[in-house]
Amino acid sequence: MEREKRETFTIIGLGKVGTSIGFLIRKAGYEIKAIADLSEEALKRAHPYTGGYMTTNVLEGASMADCIIITTVDDEIEKTCRAIAVNGGVKPGQKYIHMSGAGALSLLQEALERGAQTACIHPLQSFASIEGAIASIPGSIFGITASDPSMAKWAQDFVRRLGGVPFFIADGEDKTLYHIAACMASNYLTTLMNFVKSIYRRLGMDEDMAIKSILPLVRGTIKNIEDNGTVQALTGPIARGDVGTIRGHLSVLEKLMPDLLPYYCLLGLATVKLAEEKGVAPKTHLETIEVLMKGDKL
Repeated sequence: MEREKRETFTIIGLGKVGTSIGFLIRKAGYEIKAIADLSEEALKRAHPYTGGYMTTNVLEGASMADCIIITTVDDEIEKTCRAIAVNGGVKPGQKYIHMSGAGALSLLQEALERGAQTACIHPLQSFASIEGAIASIPGSIFGITASDPSMAKWAQDFVRRLGGVPFFIADGEDKTLYHIAACMASNYLTTLMNFVKSIYRRLGMDEDMAIKSILPLVRGTIKNIEDNGTVQALTGPIARGDVGTIRGHLSVLEKLMPDLLPYYCLLGLATVKLAEEKGVAPKTHLETIEVLMKGDKL
């Protein structure tokens, strides 16, 4: 049987996303023809992961492959695509892909108008490090928005080859909501853990101990959510309706760490709604907690 012919790739923008995705593309058996970045240092750092011809000329890189993946910072995606397109670098039949969670498909409009198919294929994962991303991307959701049904089918197959799980998202407001959720799950969780760390630092823990002390609790909570869903995973004083405990929290925060109080209260109000759904705490207790979280004294 004749071996399946696989399309070739050029990756433009060799930060953590481009480098880790490039590694997985190569691992999946595709050929990376070129990697392109304005920074020679970025190219040299990425090359052991991706292989391919290294160039600082994005037009040259784009001319060498069937599929062009633009993984620059979001603000440079449209500019990069336009620079390639207006200089004759787009070939009909090529595929142009960006991997921005927030960016619309229109960022690749210049390529689409010149006969390319386009898609956004966004890995729903955190990219704190290349090695960490390589390990965590397989099994992750990839949000897909495509220019036409055949490109959607191609993107779905491509994601599966990388070990991901495809999920289709409409362009426009749905895409924005998808990215908002991702930011809340990852970025805001990090901010929340930073608040927790600041409390433990005040108690005298060094930074390393403060972080390590909360990780088992966080991992256990994530496991509970995975096993039982968000409603049933909710524990703690609001879930139980412990008004006295919440009064104590608010009093101490107001006295010792007032900067954290507004965040505690906003999250507390949302947690009251979750506790109502769980249905364990007495309704009157949750109503009292809600009033306290809004800043009223009882």
